Amino acid sequence: MNRTYFKEFITFPDIAIMLLLFVPLMIYTTLNMLHIGTWIAFIIGMGTYAMSEYLFHRFLFHMKTPTNPFLLKTIKRLHFDHHLDPNNLKLLFLPLWFSLPNGLIAAGVFYLITGSTQLTIAFLSGLIAYFMYYEWKHYIAHKPIQPRTEMGKKMKKAHLWHHFKNENYWFGVTHTSIDKTFGTYKDQNSVEKSETARNLEKRA
Repeated sequence: MNRTYFKEFITFPDIAIMLLLFVPLMIYTTLNMLHIGTWIAFIIGMGTYAMSEYLFHRFLFHMKTPTNPFLLKTIKRLHFDHHLDPNNLKLLFLPLWFSLPNGLIAAGVFYLITGSTQLTIAFLSGLIAYFMYYEWKHYIAHKPIQPRTEMGKKMKKAHLWHHFKNENYWFGVTHTSIDKTFGTYKDQNSVEKSETARNLEKRA
């Protein structure tokens, strides 16, 4: 893979800031890896983001076009405009004003459940680790990069079908498990081409 792409990814401001936040959290988590609870909390954090990837994408980012101007502007930045201009780097990554509050809310809920700062930091480390993985896979899907694994190639194809074939299917970016569970993973040959895949705002 061209190093230029990796550099472009890690130096993009929203990604770079999340990476800077992740490093000290992960160092602290690593120091506590001898405790089984740390591993469990870390895995729960990763699983939480893996599930939210689908839920946010399908039910929030593809919400019915809002009539409220502020909500419309917000959802356009979060996702609608990404469909209009899929390769625009400024629209490709989730903005910090969305990612950070949601991560802190999730961590807050986890802390209320466990009452442990150590476990909450491990949970947040797992959450951000999967977030970075998600953003990297999303970046690869929109760049002329050939994934090395069959799964990677499959996910890239599915994401491009979502953008250019039909926006009502293939919501997963890093995995297909929830798509298959909810029936939104289809053989692309059996799915009709949507006229609004590139313009979510114009959906009926």
